[in-house]
Amino acid sequence: MSTLTRFGISMDSKLLQRFDAYITEHGYANRSEAVRDLVRERLVQKSWDKGDEEMVGTITLVFDHHQRDLTEKLTSQQHDHHETVLSAMHVHLDHYNCLEVLAVRGKASDIQHIADHLISVKGVKHGKLVMTATGKGL
Repeated sequence: MSTLTRFGISMDSKLLQRFDAYITEHGYANRSEAVRDLVRERLVQKSWDKGDEEMVGTITLVFDHHQRDLTEKLTSQQHDHHETVLSAMHVHLDHYNCLEVLAVRGKASDIQHIADHLISVKGVKHGKLVMTATGKGL
């Protein structure tokens, strides 16, 4: 376990008021917890931007399963990247639309590449990649 270090922050009073409103809105117990989360967020973003660090995330796709060969194309791409795609959940939203959520793990640049290719398949109505850290070093 690491040691706890206290330090002070100087901030414009109006900015601090907005930050305190943010803390209340998001249910933080105190300013320290909020600052820690903001710092972690920036560090995770930096890791993602570097592209070569191991990350985890989800790729979410919404598509019309009646689109010709679409399901097969999406499944084929997932199999092509079986070392990165850990799991898939398929949900029938209505008679036409499906939601697919993929859990992924690998280099940030590889995950981004896979997500871009899946989201750009003709017939995918919407897709989104959410990437985060594995938890190591945070």
